[in-house]
Amino acid sequence: MGKDEKVDEIAELPGVGPATAEKLRDAGYVDPMDLAVESPQELVNVADLGLPTASKIIQEARKVSNKDNFKTGKELLEKRLEVGRLTSGSKLLDELLGGGFETQSIIELFGEFGSAKTQIAHQLCVTVQQPKDQGGLEGHAFFIDTENTFRPERIIQMAEALELDTEKVLENIHVARAYNSSHQMLLVDKVKELSKENPARLLVVDSLTAHFRAEYIGRGALADRQQKLNRHMHDLLKWSDVNNGVVCVTNQVSAKPDAFFGDPTRPIGGHIVGHTATFRIYLRKSKGPKRIARLIDSPHLPEGEAVFTVSETGIRD
Repeated sequence: MGKDEKVDEIAELPGVGPATAEKLRDAGYVDPMDLAVESPQELVNVADLGLPTASKIIQEARKVSNKDNFKTGKELLEKRLEVGRLTSGSKLLDELLGGGFETQSIIELFGEFGSAKTQIAHQLCVTVQQPKDQGGLEGHAFFIDTENTFRPERIIQMAEALELDTEKVLENIHVARAYNSSHQMLLVDKVKELSKENPARLLVVDSLTAHFRAEYIGRGALADRQQKLNRHMHDLLKWSDVNNGVVCVTNQVSAKPDAFFGDPTRPIGGHIVGHTATFRIYLRKSKGPKRIARLIDSPHLPEGEAVFTVSETGIRD
């Protein structure tokens, strides 16, 4: 099934002609489900449509994709039973997360430079390929690299420590360099396509906010930035849902000079990232190779801390 088939689904919606379908595709909408969850105003902005047309298209897309249907608690429980857990390599860190990194969710790792965000991301790319009884998900990893942080040599070290075939491990990790925020968002669409051909179970974005921060400068650009970031986060969440995969995003912290009490740092991206991420983990340095992970936010787990180390073999207790 190619992209054209998807476009046909959109083109077949009442009120959508070939020209409008083309506009919608150019704006990144590939199936009716994408349109069903959109707001009319956003469609007006990105696809250059009138408000009545945009509203009608969204209504028709909702009919087709059953987006307005309620599900019973029982159906939702069945979906929760499909949730897998991916090991970080550290038992204590896994325990903090209720057994590991959850599928169908976004985990945000934030902290200052050198706090092990990228190290954990590399470790997950290796452990995701392990059998399920060893804390893996038996799948491929996708890595969207915005700051040139991906290191195949590091993957080899971690794979050797787990006695895995290093060549095979590297083959199952698909890396793309994102050159700006629009390219970064486009790469998620590419991951969606490639996930149909590969058993994709992990998507890493390292780092989530660097491009957005560099391109949208000043208060005037804040609304645009947050709107774009919001769409990006929801695209990631949808991917995790469709593929029953783990999304791991890293985020930097900005100094918060008005905070006299507690920690003077906070993650970039504000409430948009905070509300969309399912789990938020604050990482900070300790003595030597030790790092401290603090679970700041989770739908069902208590706040807590875990200490782990970063060694040549990877993330360990």
